[in-house]
Amino acid sequence: MPKAYWISSYRSISNPTALAEYAKLAGPAITAGGGRFLARGTPAKTYEAGLDQRTVLIEFDSVAAATATHDSPGYKAALDALGNGAERDIRIVEGVG
Repeated sequence: MPKAYWISSYRSISNPTALAEYAKLAGPAITAGGGRFLARGTPAKTYEAGLDQRTVLIEFDSVAAATATHDSPGYKAALDALGNGAERDIRIVEGVG
């Protein structure tokens, strides 16, 4: 079964305090679901569209594990803490065999 990758791109952060509260709850919820943080932060270098956005890359054993983690009560609590504190995009992508 291919691994899965949860990719978050932050278009803007309007409430850094809410983001910090989100991170306190999201990290443990994601690791409890089997997620492994591979990268997070702003790009070291950008190309093409050149968007300098905070990005987070998390590896899971499967799409089902990533989806279950996103839909878990622990991660919901993190989303509630974030509220409207950031505009972002989350994608779960299946790895290549």
